[in-house]
Amino acid sequence: MEHFEPVIIAFVCNWCTYTAADLAGTSRLAYPENVRLVRVMCTGMVDTQYVIKAFLEGADAVVVSGCHPGDCHYINGNYKARRRMKLLKEILPRFGIDRERIRLTWIGASDGIEFAHVMTRFTEQVREMGPCRSRSTLNKAG
Repeated sequence: MEHFEPVIIAFVCNWCTYTAADLAGTSRLAYPENVRLVRVMCTGMVDTQYVIKAFLEGADAVVVSGCHPGDCHYINGNYKARRRMKLLKEILPRFGIDRERIRLTWIGASDGIEFAHVMTRFTEQVREMGPCRSRSTLNKAG
């Protein structure tokens, strides 16, 4: 069997999750290199098109991670992200993308350990699922 290493795109909030990722790095906590961070000012600005584009460009999974509810620097950005992720989880299975390939997490700025743990565990889950084979399905729809 061929060895599979997933590509995971993580849209991370500048104020919380990105800071947690930075903390993980400065604390020398390892997390998989499969995770490619995309730093955004707020998860509320992560449009559904960005997630779909990530899958079209070859991502095997997408993570959107930001401040805990109630801690958003822009008041309600994480609530907007939650609504969009719920919509995506309803839409993407129609194109053959398992809803488990999309994850929304809340990781605070001081949670470097949690960041490393969540990314490691999610990478293992995606590795078990295998490659995302929906790229051609999405291209036909778009």
